[in-house]
Amino acid sequence: MSKENYISVDVETAGPIPGKNALLSIGACLVSEPSISFYIELQPDKDEVEKESMAIHGLSIESLKITGKPPAEAMQIFTDWIKKVTAKGQQPVFVALNAPFDWMFVNDYFHRYLGYNPFGHSALDIKAYFMGQTGVDWGQTSFRYMSNHFLEERHRTHNALADAQDQAEIFRRILERATETKIL
Repeated sequence: MSKENYISVDVETAGPIPGKNALLSIGACLVSEPSISFYIELQPDKDEVEKESMAIHGLSIESLKITGKPPAEAMQIFTDWIKKVTAKGQQPVFVALNAPFDWMFVNDYFHRYLGYNPFGHSALDIKAYFMGQTGVDWGQTSFRYMSNHFLEERHRTHNALADAQDQAEIFRRILERATETKIL
């Protein structure tokens, strides 16, 4: 058993800054088995929205005020899922395509609402990993570029769970490629 449990995470938000904009949905899945998944929508805890962000994912602030989970409850449910899918002795590792964005929202919400982050203090960025492994330029690390190589040109849906599952598949294939070319 690996010491790490790679968990692909994607979020949808009301804008680019956790201090101003609400986290609206979280999707996550195991990289090793993307069908083992998690999805939750949150009640917005801030009112400021950016039209561009809202247009991307199509979630409704008004609907989420009614149907979303309160943030503290949502983060506890997410923590419980992480614990359930992570074996004793394993470390859950937050993995995302553009991890800095997703990480800053998830980390902020974990600390504000629970006082800690079950992932610890770091995240693994698929874009940076791919760039380091292949030597491609930063411009060749977009979801669109990688999906052309790993996902038969599938495109982002901007549904947090579907995107987390696509990211997991990309990362799994990159890891397989790394194993095939590993120099010891």
